[in-house]
Amino acid sequence: MTKLLSNTAADEALTTLSGWHRADDTIVRTAELSSFPAAIEVVDRVAELAEAAEHHPDIDIRWRTLTFRLSTHSEGGLTEKDFALARQIDEVLASR
Repeated sequence: MTKLLSNTAADEALTTLSGWHRADDTIVRTAELSSFPAAIEVVDRVAELAEAAEHHPDIDIRWRTLTFRLSTHSEGGLTEKDFALARQIDEVLASR
């Protein structure tokens, strides 16, 4: 079981991420890619990471703009799993 982070701990963890913000019990990042196929390639790579971590983000695809939302629904808020996957998403986006 993953431990729910306090608001203070979640805010502190958020400072280690680039481009993410909190929306209640969720962290959110929007990224614009160069094209629709590039965006789908990122989604495919994130899907592989999410499946391996058994932690799945909500992903909104709007042409070449992706919005990722992370929260540990089973815990009712943010856990280290959310921030770990957010760091991996950042790595995928940085490699584009």
